[in-house]
Amino acid sequence: MLVGYARTSTAEQAAGLEAQKRDLAGATGCTKIFAEQVSSVGERRQLKAALDFVREGDVLLVTRLDRLARSTSHLLSIVEELERKGVALRILDFGGGEVDTRSPSGRMLLTVFAAMAQFEREVMLQRQREGIAVAKAAGKYKGRKPTARAKEQSVVDLKAAGIGASGIARQLGIGRASVYRILASFSNG
Repeated sequence: MLVGYARTSTAEQAAGLEAQKRDLAGATGCTKIFAEQVSSVGERRQLKAALDFVREGDVLLVTRLDRLARSTSHLLSIVEELERKGVALRILDFGGGEVDTRSPSGRMLLTVFAAMAQFEREVMLQRQREGIAVAKAAGKYKGRKPTARAKEQSVVDLKAAGIGASGIARQLGIGRASVYRILASFSNG
C-alpha cells in the first residue's frame, strides 16, 4: 500500500498542504494520506498515526524531506522504525529527483543529504545569533514587538464593556494569560 504524509507548519500554508496532498494522490496513487498543519518541532499526531498505520511491504511517501523530519537523527530514527516494520520511504522531490530507501544508494543519499541540511540549518542559526548579538551591541535590536501589549487599551475597554477574559482573548487573538496580565497591571497601576 502507498501511504502519504503531508505537512505544513502553519494554517497560512493551506495551499502548500493541498499541493502536497494532490502530488501524493495524483502522481503516486496513494490510497491513504495523513496530513497536518503543525511545526516540525511540535507534536505531530498525524505522523505518528502514519507510522503506526504502515505495515510490511507498504511505502511511506512524502513530497520533500523537510516535510518529514526536523533533523538527521530524527530522520534516521523514522527510517529505522520503518525498516523494522519492513516499510520503505520514498521522497518525491529530492533535489530534482526521487529517492527510495529500498535501495542501498537511496539510504546513503538520504543520510548524506539529511546531514547536509542539518549542517546548513545550524550554520544559518549561528549566523542569526551572531547578527543579533552585533545588533544588540549597536543598540539596534529590540526583539519581537509584544503583540498583547499593543492591545492593552482594547483589553481594558472590552473588560469595561463586561466581556470576560476568555471572550476578550478570543476576540483580540491573544492568550487569556495576557489578558489577565494586562488587567492586573492596570488595576495595580
